[in-house]
Amino acid sequence: MKMQIIKHGFLALAIVTGFSAIVMFLWNILIPNIFGLAVINFWQALGLLALARLLFGGIGGKFWMGAGMHSLHSPIHEKWMKMTPEERKDFIQRRHHMHSFGYDFFNTDKPEKES
Repeated sequence: MKMQIIKHGFLALAIVTGFSAIVMFLWNILIPNIFGLAVINFWQALGLLALARLLFGGIGGKFWMGAGMHSLHSPIHEKWMKMTPEERKDFIQRRHHMHSFGYDFFNTDKPEKES
């Protein structure tokens, strides 16, 4: 059990190191030429990854909670599971119609079937 924890720790360290190296490489290839900003080192790339995680991924998230754990407890998922197959089909049709051209957002009636 202890050996497995150590292996997972090394794997996590390798993944973080790899992502930091990729961010550093891509930054140094693209950003100075496009925006005229300075090149960065490995530690700055690691800091950028941490900052991006805090800003866009939150502190917890799927990585710490297990993949997809909180999606199983969402209100939308629960509502979907309570729908009958007919209600699901109607929902999908209304959603498709809503994203089509000419949808009236102020009309709350069911969409008219095209003939």
